[in-house]
Amino acid sequence: MLRSLVGSEMCIRDRFYICASCGERHEEQAEQPSPLMLCMPCGENPFAPPPDMTVHTIPLETSVVFLDGEAAFSSLSDQEKAYALALSQADWEGAKICLLQTSPESAPIFSLLQLVFSSQSVPELIAAAMAAGLSQEEVDKAMMYAAAFYGNVGNYKSFGDTKFVPDLPPARFELMLSSGKADKAAVAVLWEECRERMFSLPPRQRQIGLGAANGISTYFSHNCEEADAELAGKFLESIQLSPYNTRLFKSEDGVYNVRLASATTTSDGEDSVGTLCREHEFEGHKFVVTRGDYAPLMRRVVDALKEAHAHAANECQQQMLSCYADSFDLGSIQAHKEGSRHWIKDKGPIIESYIGFIESYRDPSGVRGEWEGFVACVNKEVSKKFGVLVDSAEKLLRLFPWPAEFEKDVFLRPDFTSLEVLAFGSSGVPAGINIPNYDDIRQDEGFKNVSLGNVLAASYGAGDKPVAFIAEADQQLFKALKGPAFEVQVGVHELLGHGSGKLFHQNTEDAASLVAAGFLNPVTGEPVTGPFYAAGATWDSTFGKMASAFEECRAECSGIFLCLEQEVLEVFGHAVHPDEGVHDIAYINWLLMAHAGVRGLEFYTPETKGWRQAHMQARYVILRVLLDAGEGLVTVVHKTGDDGQPDVEVVLDRSLIMTVGKQAIGQFLLKLQTFKSLGDVVGGMEMFGAYSEVPEDMIALRDIVMARKEPRKLLVQPVLRREGEEVLLERFDQSPAGMVGSFVARFPATDLELMELYRAEKQAVCDN
Repeated sequence: MLRSLVGSEMCIRDRFYICASCGERHEEQAEQPSPLMLCMPCGENPFAPPPDMTVHTIPLETSVVFLDGEAAFSSLSDQEKAYALALSQADWEGAKICLLQTSPESAPIFSLLQLVFSSQSVPELIAAAMAAGLSQEEVDKAMMYAAAFYGNVGNYKSFGDTKFVPDLPPARFELMLSSGKADKAAVAVLWEECRERMFSLPPRQRQIGLGAANGISTYFSHNCEEADAELAGKFLESIQLSPYNTRLFKSEDGVYNVRLASATTTSDGEDSVGTLCREHEFEGHKFVVTRGDYAPLMRRVVDALKEAHAHAANECQQQMLSCYADSFDLGSIQAHKEGSRHWIKDKGPIIESYIGFIESYRDPSGVRGEWEGFVACVNKEVSKKFGVLVDSAEKLLRLFPWPAEFEKDVFLRPDFTSLEVLAFGSSGVPAGINIPNYDDIRQDEGFKNVSLGNVLAASYGAGDKPVAFIAEADQQLFKALKGPAFEVQVGVHELLGHGSGKLFHQNTEDAASLVAAGFLNPVTGEPVTGPFYAAGATWDSTFGKMASAFEECRAECSGIFLCLEQEVLEVFGHAVHPDEGVHDIAYINWLLMAHAGVRGLEFYTPETKGWRQAHMQARYVILRVLLDAGEGLVTVVHKTGDDGQPDVEVVLDRSLIMTVGKQAIGQFLLKLQTFKSLGDVVGGMEMFGAYSEVPEDMIALRDIVMARKEPRKLLVQPVLRREGEEVLLERFDQSPAGMVGSFVARFPATDLELMELYRAEKQAVCDN
């Protein structure tokens, strides 16, 4: 038993913790001296290797930067500001869904932090905590945990999917939380609700994954394994229901519940979704489709979208918002697709936005979308050069190494804009986006590309310190051109990478024409006979958990392949070219990719032999391709660092990029596109899986990477709010306190409906 101060009385209560080695619950006998929870037997003879706490805590040196969109916002009209405000409210109310998509404990942790920090200013809380006996370092660690939790909208890193815990003992963190003016009894209730899992790090809870051996995922009940996800995928395909806005829970008696996100909670109705909300039999199993997942949060999103509708600039935006509202009300992906169709027709808006269950990176099976919503101002000047890139796209697409048959029949000219983000409600903020993710719309109707300019500026600055794993000879150029090179990479990656290629489906005229013409498979040299995509199948549903990393690899390869073209570099203002060899921008872009491939090892888990981040897996695969190209194109040189510890340098032979490098990436791109176009899962998985393997020499390299890893920056976003008749943008400090302040300004102190959602599913998603 432990004693804890609640109000003015000493209250004794039973407390338990989860051992980070064996995963069993144990009663605490004394105050824990550190955040690492090990039972006494495991402390002497671990059941499983204890976690690396450098992975599972947030270091104090983590940079916190502000996402500045004030200048762009100030240029908006009153109507545009009101439109942006309503959309930002929809984005962020929906972002609370990310808490429920991340971990069982994220919702009560969020509720606890909101209650504590909303009750007084951060300086007042810190002063009270230090008066109660906390040191400055302990306060700093508590604040950094809170900032990281808010910045990731949950207690798993959005980039890497590993759990993080406070870097101080539970009793000290509790003292911080209970020192302020928040109601002591309410704080105590929430603390007891989440403290055990807030600090727990048994093997399963260390990362997001599917199944007892791989990790936790609240897209599924705790008793689901990969076989359940595969069966559910087949079932959903059989009734033509998209998995994007679903979760899968399995009851103790083996009945599967497919939960659709919607404001509507009734399972009847004559709409296309309502008719599917019933019991189904499939391959000897019972499936029950219901809607109403996240219902109160979805209702808030719908209400905010209706408010935005009143301030929309044109009929296209109004139709888009109406379709989105219908989608979130009824749980209809078809309605969201209709909204996306209107969205891609809304060319050159002043305010750009997108919202819904979008990216499938965090679903271990690769098909369910995480909540994401953004609103941003278009940067007209920067967007002009992206327009030039779009003008050149048809010509540039012909430079890809795959045959014309694998490219779209007609290039559907997209909108490609540079945006200044005002709100991005999700667990993470990307640098660029190519959407919508619906294959049929992208191939036959079009898409949009956006580059998030203020995200690039905030996240990808070089900093003052030397860049790890970069040779001294490259440091100055690398730091000077890292940002401009990455801008080129993002532009090509999104427009010509994700925006290229064609998919062939079974029993279609396109597929039949390939077969009839005796078209030869570029990889095997044999006449193409298939396999092709099944009717109604998508890229994600066909390639499953491999889809995201495979597609990111294809887009990344496209970027480094085409950045060698003079026309591409000139679009981005890099008009002066060397007499021979590659441009400095192209050289640094290739070095960035090889460097990222080495750093990607941080996101590989040896215990599960799994990758936790699609982009970093993709970059590691590219590194393997460049290393396999040989001839000294890329070498990883081992050395002793200035600190006397093992270190490495990534060395790229600039003179070989145009020959050895371009040929290697071109051949690899051809394979990637062939497998994707033909729906060849077996061939694609075999090749991509082989490059994704991490052999012993790479495990040794990973040890060095882990010892020298650097924390990812946290982004503090502004808050849009109404003051009288005026819509204002509120700025916050670039600090943990600023991050906390932004969430206090964004959300109320309590959210009873969020906690009701948490309690309703707690038993299903908690693994112990």
